Amino acid sequence: MIQSKLPNVGTTIFTTMSVAAAQHKAINLGQGFPDFPMSEELVALVNEAMRTGHNQYTHMNGYVPLREALAEKTEYLYKAKINPDTQITVTPGGTYALYTALTTILQPNDEVIVFEPAYDCYIPAIELNGAKAVSLQLTFPDYKIDWAEVKKSVTEKTRAIMINSPHNPTGSVLTEEDIAQLREVVKDTNIIIISDEVYEHLIFDGYEHQSILKYPDLLKRSFVSFSFGKVYHCTGWKLGYSISSEYLMNEFRKIHQFNAFSCDTPKQVALSNFLKKRENYLELGSFLQAKRNYFQQGMSQTKLKPLPTHGSYFQIYSYEGLSGGNEKDFALHLTKEFGVATIPVSAFYQQDVNNKVLRFCFCKKEETLDAAIERLTKL
Repeated sequence: MIQSKLPNVGTTIFTTMSVAAAQHKAINLGQGFPDFPMSEELVALVNEAMRTGHNQYTHMNGYVPLREALAEKTEYLYKAKINPDTQITVTPGGTYALYTALTTILQPNDEVIVFEPAYDCYIPAIELNGAKAVSLQLTFPDYKIDWAEVKKSVTEKTRAIMINSPHNPTGSVLTEEDIAQLREVVKDTNIIIISDEVYEHLIFDGYEHQSILKYPDLLKRSFVSFSFGKVYHCTGWKLGYSISSEYLMNEFRKIHQFNAFSCDTPKQVALSNFLKKRENYLELGSFLQAKRNYFQQGMSQTKLKPLPTHGSYFQIYSYEGLSGGNEKDFALHLTKEFGVATIPVSAFYQQDVNNKVLRFCFCKKEETLDAAIERLTKL
């Protein structure tokens, strides 16, 4: 027998809802992955890389031309001069980048401020490193950060603050004012910022992504995590990257070299070429915004009410007035009785929360969305 390092973790809500969706032949709008094909050009580039011999280990820190392409992209988008040799590491997914960043900085009994609802890997990663998550709730229904509460929560043990924009699961985004408040909180401290920016290009309605990369003073104390899978519709690739200051990245790589060591070579070769065409990432926001708009228009025929979303793959809908039940029960009800699987937003909190909202993933084919909407009109 062993003593569990995560004694309170059981079957995740994603597994529960996916099993229920399969059992009841429901349309799965729960998990965040597309059901449409990824770029044929990118697939062809991977095939070409494999045929031309790029099938062995590449550099531990990532394929050099890919890191150079990412540095060029970062300067173009955020006016940030990043050294591809010392500040960028390619990782097996964005979640790995977050976990490695936390493992790099945390010591037992450190505290990390986390905003809930939060992506479900954050708190387990903190606890696995012997640290404590200090959970603060985003304000409902706009899901904004209460910076006065943040300031009150900072202690001598506060080692890091985790931020996520565009936000999963709510689709909210940080503003320039949020960045100003963050800067004020960490001023004259040793607090590290862990910034989850895997949806950086999936931002809508004229909003501008407030990447930590835009702010040199903050980047010095930050790890910024990205995902190729989320932005290029290939979540199964599990490929991402982390950007930080030279000092912090050097420590990050000490962990990385004894864990994954190196990532998938042919995909990195393909991406290094794919990134040369800026339209491949510049057009992603409008592409997903059109899907969000299409979904919202169709859902207007139902009794579910949308909450604002300005980014990501997700839209939150309220079932207020339809049921007094908790979110998990209502999500299972939709799955079993109406054949549409969602994710209860309460699953992204540690405490019991019941705002009567569910998360829908709209990065699907139009026929998938149409079929789900048709079923939900009967609600």
